[in-house]
Amino acid sequence: MVQAKKPLVLPEARMSELISGNPYMMLMLEHFGIALLVQDKTVRQLCKEHNVGEDLFLSFTNLFNGFQPSATITYSFTDLKTITLFLRNTHQYYLEEKYPQIRSYITQMFELNDQSAMQMVEKFFDQYFAEVKEHLHYEDQIVFTYVNNLFDCFEKKQAACLPGNYSVSDYQEHHEDIEDKLEDLKNLLLKHLPLDNDQQIRRKLLFSLFELEYDLNIHTRIEDEILIPLVEKMEQTIKIRYGK
Repeated sequence: MVQAKKPLVLPEARMSELISGNPYMMLMLEHFGIALLVQDKTVRQLCKEHNVGEDLFLSFTNLFNGFQPSATITYSFTDLKTITLFLRNTHQYYLEEKYPQIRSYITQMFELNDQSAMQMVEKFFDQYFAEVKEHLHYEDQIVFTYVNNLFDCFEKKQAACLPGNYSVSDYQEHHEDIEDKLEDLKNLLLKHLPLDNDQQIRRKLLFSLFELEYDLNIHTRIEDEILIPLVEKMEQTIKIRYGK
């Protein structure tokens, strides 16, 4: 997904101005569990107030502004707790808000369009949503639980408490891209499904799909470019220091 590049975010940037320049920053704050009443606070002040690593927060805000995470940043192992909480909150947003909203728009379109064509759309989306729920459930129950246990073992300086049959490499093999089918659904609405007095609902549905795609893209990049390398580093550190 192509994202328009915004200004690089620095620690002294005011969060309210960042939101004005890129409203998707509101989603990012929600995923961090930070309230939208940011007043005149800077990024640095928000990080301090909410006990979020400044480098991590800057990486996430810059991802939302279309920048690649800097290779020079060294994340702390304590950032893992924040990352998994962020991703869990993201999952909650998908499951409890975004996907029900999209399903509601599809139901409204069903009432305005040829039913045989809309049955195809409904079936496609429901199958896709089932795959998404399975993917998110695996991350919540297996991956993030493993990461938090790994961090606890690191703090206790014990390797023996780690599960012997799992590592983040298993996650990499299981990791699926759940964005591809969104593109298919958008193309179906933009190129193939005849318009039948559903202009407003179709627009709302497409806006919702684009918003979901935007957030999913960043979600995947956080996992691939920040979470997985940091977990791999922790695994290696435990092996070297504590003999596993």
